[in-house]
Amino acid sequence: MARLPGLRIHDLRHSAASFMGNSGIDLFAVGKVLGHARYQSTQRYAHLANDTLLAAVEAGAAKQAW
Repeated sequence: MARLPGLRIHDLRHSAASFMGNSGIDLFAVGKVLGHARYQSTQRYAHLANDTLLAAVEAGAAKQAW
């Protein structure tokens, strides 16, 4: 009905996982939402953006600052 050729439900699961991960939701929670039994499955689904990874590094560095 949406007339989106080539779009699969599986693609939407990847997008949802990525949006959740990049919004700060931890991968354990993302995995539970997706119904994954293994953490490795969630890692394949959640494609984290570079700015999300940079924010994680900066947060860790801030904890190390004296």
